[in-house]
Amino acid sequence: MTLARIVSSLLLAGVLLASATAAHAERADRDKPVNIEADRVTVDDKNKVQIFEGRVKLTQGTLTILSDKVVVTQDIEGFQKGVATGGQGGLARFRQKREQKEEWVDGEAERIEYDAKTDLVQLFNRAKVVSGKDDVSGQYINYDGYNETYLVTNGPNATVVQNTEARVKVTIQPKKQDAAGKPAGTGQR
Repeated sequence: MTLARIVSSLLLAGVLLASATAAHAERADRDKPVNIEADRVTVDDKNKVQIFEGRVKLTQGTLTILSDKVVVTQDIEGFQKGVATGGQGGLARFRQKREQKEEWVDGEAERIEYDAKTDLVQLFNRAKVVSGKDDVSGQYINYDGYNETYLVTNGPNATVVQNTEARVKVTIQPKKQDAAGKPAGTGQR
């Protein structure tokens, strides 16, 4: 398996995260080459670990992931896990264009993890995802790509912290409607 193929599993995290906010990521990105820039790359083929360090920038089509460090591991069955940590202000970030729209999905957290085997994306600490003008933020965001569900909590690691100022915040903009009061572009009568 090529290094680009292993790293593309981490890039899929951004695609799945985009789905968590009802966004549809640019499908053509999957067929584009993966480009990686870092100050240092360490590859351990025996243990199936690749570590990218220092101003890491991964791009594939319209998808970009920026962080201080990205670690990609592969289990015995060939499934990959990716972890992006740190970056500007201590946050790993991703950005991707939505399918057939002039909108972008942006996400950030201190740590972003993706598990290809379970199709699970997790954002830890100061987590935020913005899709167009809609956004969700909390201390933890979990997106289950298999079941197409997500969870956002005000505490770390899916916990809820009572009696605290920390809250989950969600902003959903109203969808535009046509003159008949139907959602625009649905073709319904």
